[in-house]
Amino acid sequence: MFLDQTKIFIKSGNGGSGAASFRREKYVPRGGPDGGDGGRGGDIIMAATQDLNTLSNFRYQQRFRAGHGESGSGANRFGKAGEDILIKVPVGTLIKNVDTGKIIADLNESGREIVILKGGRGGRGNTHFATSTRQTPQFAEKGEPGRELTLELELKLLADVGLIGFPNAGKSSLLTRISAARPKVADYPFTTLEPNLGVVDHKSESFVAVDIPGLIEGAHQGIGLGHQFLRHIERTRLLVHIVDLSGLSGRDPYQDYLKINEELRLYNPQLADKEQIIVANKIDLPESRVAWETFKSQVSVGKVIPISAATGEGIDILLDLIIEKLATIPKYLTEYSMESWKTDDRQETAVTEIVKEDQTYRVKNTALEKRILRYDLENEYSLQSFQRLLKRWGIPEALVEAGIKEGDLVRIGDFEFSFLSDD
Repeated sequence: MFLDQTKIFIKSGNGGSGAASFRREKYVPRGGPDGGDGGRGGDIIMAATQDLNTLSNFRYQQRFRAGHGESGSGANRFGKAGEDILIKVPVGTLIKNVDTGKIIADLNESGREIVILKGGRGGRGNTHFATSTRQTPQFAEKGEPGRELTLELELKLLADVGLIGFPNAGKSSLLTRISAARPKVADYPFTTLEPNLGVVDHKSESFVAVDIPGLIEGAHQGIGLGHQFLRHIERTRLLVHIVDLSGLSGRDPYQDYLKINEELRLYNPQLADKEQIIVANKIDLPESRVAWETFKSQVSVGKVIPISAATGEGIDILLDLIIEKLATIPKYLTEYSMESWKTDDRQETAVTEIVKEDQTYRVKNTALEKRILRYDLENEYSLQSFQRLLKRWGIPEALVEAGIKEGDLVRIGDFEFSFLSDD
């Protein structure tokens, strides 16, 4: 089943904790610290592949968690890194941050990949905290937590040519005629319920064409299937607008042509400006021969090509013109820079801001908020080390200047404690 829009939840792995350990060897009763570092958490990576053309893989799996790093151990043994998760998506997938609406990446080339979330860093073992005055540190760092994010994936098919027109105009029949694609074809509207891609080879040239279903009057408002599939026209380089000349539908061919173009304009004005080749289909029918002369006199823009998708009449002329036009239209270029996305998009700063909230003083400093997560505050020695960090960063002085009193609460990230003066 074709799926072109979905949401997924991702979480990178936690870093492993460092070890607080000491050498224990025969004849070395008081060995020094030998706690190894924890392993890093696994990353969440997304990559575009040509092996997929729908997001249907995510219908049954919407949650992805990378592996956690292992904790370090004695004898300076480092923990194993957590396993990365590689999530494959079709070429042409937009990745959005649901919380902010920000576009993270546009994976519009096969093989293109991006690290969406990096795993947490591993905690340092106690060997890192030995100094000339503290030769037996009794603490180590905890691993940094991984991060989580909800993403919206939106697939916009990448094709050179988009086949547009009213239902039953002959789009699927034309795609069947010019490529190896075999979409469902029948003589009633809405036979096609999903876009179909086909590779067209003609005179040593090739291009990808997509049959866009469901376009009727009101498509831009979601009537029919239009709103669901109009997005797939946005990336096409050239539109082939197919009109049913036969009149068997009871509609006027020229009015069909005008209505489809109006739907494109109402959905996205840029779509109406895309170059079009106008194709008058079903020219093999007697009634179409009469309508052809009227229709080509009514269309004043561009060249109109009469064809029959059923018999093949005019197909070579149409393909020659498509290849000629494509040679003058540049390839689709990404509109969004992946380099602008940071795997940790919390704007890290060491600048401290004190905000009073009732009797609680919140210390806003993202660098400090991240650092505090790596301290084991239930460990007396680790807590003392954290207190020394606060002093080095000037946090007690900043709190006093903000008006804090003994016993008032201080909150840094999710950590909360009562303020005690050194006096």
